[in-house]
Amino acid sequence: MQRAMRYRISFGVTLLLALVTLNGARAEPVPVSPAQGTVQVAFTPWDDAESLLLETLGRAQREILVQAYLLTSRAIANSLIAAKQRGLHVSVLADAHQHADNPASLLVSLANKGIPVWLETRYRNAHNKIMVIDDGTQDVVIVTGSYNFTRSAQRMNSENLFLVRGNLELASRFRQNWERHRADAVALRPTGSQ
Repeated sequence: MQRAMRYRISFGVTLLLALVTLNGARAEPVPVSPAQGTVQVAFTPWDDAESLLLETLGRAQREILVQAYLLTSRAIANSLIAAKQRGLHVSVLADAHQHADNPASLLVSLANKGIPVWLETRYRNAHNKIMVIDDGTQDVVIVTGSYNFTRSAQRMNSENLFLVRGNLELASRFRQNWERHRADAVALRPTGSQ
């Protein structure tokens, strides 16, 4: 009886350790960021999330980091190109499979306009949909939600677009995650054609 009990306890501890271990490293507690700034949410198709996003991109002053599952919206791509032309640092990460499987992907167009683009190949789905705008400033904006950066997201889908403004600590976490993914990604080379 005691032996069986010790085995169950030992197995339980082993199982617990296995559950808190990820890729051989101990899982760290997930930090809690204090509520700061403002929050705005748009729901498609009822709200004009695309215009809200374009307006936000148009107000960017310094930097735009993008992490996309798919980018096929010409309006969003044009806003990113316009930001680059205004002198902002713009960088894009995207899912490699979605880019390869969707002829409407605009990533090559962005790369051809001088915007660094990296493709995430490590994951089955690089499913993040985020932007970090003007990190490190009081005007920082985090864009996230289910909203893909596609034409369909506004016109044909039921989506949410979530903007958090003025939360420097949370933006820093999003940036760190972006940079961690960027380190594993493969650069998309421009084709030379516009």
